Amino acid sequence: MPASLRSDLFTSRRNGPFTSPESATRQSLEMKGGTTFHFVTDGIHAALQRAKDAAKDKDVRIGGGTATIRQYLCARLIDELHLAFRPIVMGSGENLFAGVDLAALGYRCTEHVSTDLAMHVLLKKQI
Repeated sequence: MPASLRSDLFTSRRNGPFTSPESATRQSLEMKGGTTFHFVTDGIHAALQRAKDAAKDKDVRIGGGTATIRQYLCARLIDELHLAFRPIVMGSGENLFAGVDLAALGYRCTEHVSTDLAMHVLLKKQI
């Protein structure tokens, strides 16, 4: 597998463009610049291990939708989460933290910075 600056894994329980448990396994997709996307359908633990193996000593980033991020948060597999909030009303969408008790899972806000364009919040898992 070619080295990359980061490994993004897409897993989801919803039907979508990336994976679903019923879909056929898709080949990895290498992008210009070295990023490789791996489509993993055998669970978040397997996906994370595959990403760690590919990244070696580099950071691993989890990519995907709300359901994917929620799964990793609830499993306490995310060490650090950077959120950027824009001061706009978007209408509808999925709530990232619906049913997730971040404090009970050991996550704390360790940093926050606001500008006119966005508020950045850093959540870290406390060990």
